Amino acid sequence: MSETYSHLFSPVTLGEIPLPNRILMAPLTRARTEHDHLPNDLIVEHYAQRASGGLLITEATMAMPDTCAFMREPGIYSPEQIEAWKKVTKAVHDKGGRIVMQIWHGGRACHPELNDGRPAVAPSPIAIEDEVYTPKGKLPYTTPRALEIDEIPKIIAGFKQAAINAKDAGFDGVEVHGANGYLLDQFLRSGSNKRTDQYGGPVENRARLLFEVLNAVIDVWGSGRVGLRISPVNSYNSMRDDDPVGLTTWLCENLNPLDLAYLHVMRSDFFGQQKEDVLTAAIEHYKGNLVANMGYTADEAEAAIAGGDIQAVAFGVSYLANPDLPERIKAGAELNTPDPDTFYTPGAEGYNDYPYMS
Repeated sequence: MSETYSHLFSPVTLGEIPLPNRILMAPLTRARTEHDHLPNDLIVEHYAQRASGGLLITEATMAMPDTCAFMREPGIYSPEQIEAWKKVTKAVHDKGGRIVMQIWHGGRACHPELNDGRPAVAPSPIAIEDEVYTPKGKLPYTTPRALEIDEIPKIIAGFKQAAINAKDAGFDGVEVHGANGYLLDQFLRSGSNKRTDQYGGPVENRARLLFEVLNAVIDVWGSGRVGLRISPVNSYNSMRDDDPVGLTTWLCENLNPLDLAYLHVMRSDFFGQQKEDVLTAAIEHYKGNLVANMGYTADEAEAAIAGGDIQAVAFGVSYLANPDLPERIKAGAELNTPDPDTFYTPGAEGYNDYPYMS
């Protein structure tokens, strides 16, 4: 092997999950499921194709019913879904890979037209300022209903059951989705959480639900097989925070005692609206395994790991278009160009037909 990427291709153990390399596949919603949010053979093939990465993180997967935000994203709340996911984990494991499930609640991103008319819920009644694809075409997001205090234990129980179901489906662990403007992130950030009870106001209150969910999931898996993804500066889904660096710092210091498998930090904003350096705050304050994400080249990833700042890098769009991304990086080969027009369309095109390195 070339010494150029010796750190990227060195083994590492994230909590209790040993990895042969530090190239992770970031969670990527691709909207390829069948009815009832069931993973199909396309999805089995997709993850199996990418099994040479150090760790695959699934697309955001609905922890509980009636939380659909994408029309065709998968779930992990029914026996049928568990059985379907078993085919995915077996296919990845048969190729020597490792895979964790990202469990998720869409919060205010869940449109009634995607959920049998059920209204969206969120920390506060503030709508996303955008439109979403539904069976009736693109529609504006609705104003969500603020969750009542007595409903919150059901949310926590839903995440815990999803963690149990993911274990039954054969995953190697779970990643709790605390990013990108979905429910847990909506509670975390000041722009979407205007509550005045114990789940709103100062950061320790806004983070309360996240920590309750993490502790429930750790009860199932143990901390060494639980990761967390955060995106303190991403403005996607109309998100913002008054102090993203302060939020990151507080989170890192209070996550340290949990001894998670890893903390997965999205370092930038899809739209460039917020530019604060949250990754440096995480590097300075988080004592466990850090996984960094968003816009990394192989060279930058190698340098960051070599410098000891982070332990691994999650690649998104480049992994989407290159099923053999680790092999291409190792060989210094050219990468396939991703096709955004097929990111969320049905079928194999733009999903399983990207060519392998010749």
